[in-house]
Amino acid sequence: MFPFIMMEAYSSPEQQNSQAELSVFAHLSTEKLTDYRAILEVFARSRKEFIIHLRPSEIQLEINGSELELSAIEARLHQLTEWGNLLATRDSTEVTSVEDFYRPRYLYQLSTEGEAAEAALDFFYTQIDRPGELQVTALGDILISLEEINGLLSDKRTDDGKLLSAFNNLTARFEELTSRAQTFMRNLQQTIDLYGLSVEDFLTYKEMLIDYLERFIGELVTATNQIAIKLNQFDPVLMEAVFDKLADRELVDALDPAAERRTEISTQWQRRWQGLRRWFLGDVGKSSQAEILRQKARSAIPALLATLANINDRRSSRSDRSADWKELAGWFAEADSEEDLHRLWRAAFSLSQSRHYMINTETLDEREEHPVSPKISWLEAEPVWITPRLRQSGRSVARGSAKSVIDRRKEKEAIKKLNEEETRQIEEARRVLATGQRTRLCKITQLDPHAFELFLDLLGEALSQKVEPHESVTAPSTDGSLAIHLEPIPDAEWVSFRTQHGALSGFDHWVTISENLST
Repeated sequence: MFPFIMMEAYSSPEQQNSQAELSVFAHLSTEKLTDYRAILEVFARSRKEFIIHLRPSEIQLEINGSELELSAIEARLHQLTEWGNLLATRDSTEVTSVEDFYRPRYLYQLSTEGEAAEAALDFFYTQIDRPGELQVTALGDILISLEEINGLLSDKRTDDGKLLSAFNNLTARFEELTSRAQTFMRNLQQTIDLYGLSVEDFLTYKEMLIDYLERFIGELVTATNQIAIKLNQFDPVLMEAVFDKLADRELVDALDPAAERRTEISTQWQRRWQGLRRWFLGDVGKSSQAEILRQKARSAIPALLATLANINDRRSSRSDRSADWKELAGWFAEADSEEDLHRLWRAAFSLSQSRHYMINTETLDEREEHPVSPKISWLEAEPVWITPRLRQSGRSVARGSAKSVIDRRKEKEAIKKLNEEETRQIEEARRVLATGQRTRLCKITQLDPHAFELFLDLLGEALSQKVEPHESVTAPSTDGSLAIHLEPIPDAEWVSFRTQHGALSGFDHWVTISENLST
């Protein structure tokens, strides 16, 4: 007879180590969670004060408002030690007798895994409580950091410490900008969907939110252009050497700096720099993250207005389908029997026997004289005769006198005149703009509102196709009748001119607008 052998699931040493390390989070799913968290928070506070070891009696004094006995605290400490949150060492400093020596006493400190778990929980709660923001000031700080880095690199006696500090400030501000923008856009979508937000709160919030989005969009366009110009001033070959300097500076205090560690840190800085460039410049054939954020923010404004319109429709309309569905669901949940459910279903959705739509008079008279039970099969019942008109179109001819015809000639004439006037204004705007002459952007100031609106549309089409700041682009208008050619001017100045709709600002360009002969 063969012996009985217990087969266990095999796990690799890496999996076993990973499971052992994750046991430091086991206290989060226990009944004594409050006690464990209070004890670990005492260790976390003491660690910040450079207090490494703690005794159970000291922990009892630190836990304010707790009624835990010393024996209970020692039991919790023992369990945390088994989970790997704490390390325990024998304590013989307070031994005064032989009995005290044989009675084990321990000093406790946070283990490496325990410190990592506390840092992870702290980061978790910080991320939850952190507000989402579209930080205009972060864009300015990024531009200042780039100018500082450019100045340090132009100095032959570059201070590596200052260079690393400038790069750290740039990275921290950029990561804060991107992470908070992602949080804000997620919260904004929840606001648009009215997720966890009452209608009254939305109405109070929407005006401030729309102004906030419009201000950020304006600042983002200007700052993105300036940051993109600064990023293009950095030599890629020079930056490779800069990343190696940053790695050397980070490892200057290392006990035994290895070459692999130096390469790893240099690669990390290279990836951060590439991420910064992709965020503001984009890749070939792909829009930059700044442009995507601007588009998302712009699309959020009409989405907010559409949500507001839906709220107004609900208030002005006598019926609210969403509220009706909720009320009906409540009725179904409160039904006493299955028969009541079927009765409610037929009443709510007008569902009854298939012969409920009697058609012509002959059929009605026949059914009154010889009623047919709804339980009879269609194969056995007499046919139901319907009118040909109903069979063709699904409706019968309405009885009664014909409705009077409304004369719409005046309204049609007014619409025709309005279309002719709009067409004339558009043609006049095209005549003013489509001169085919090469003009500086700062010289285009005397435009009427219609011509200026058409000019903005053309300028928007050209800028949407422009990938690099120093390249020239040619773009057609929306209807294809005009074409605009935009050329950058080397060392152009920042120009601005005011119109009836606001101020137009940007770097000066050569602009040529002409008829699109290809159409």
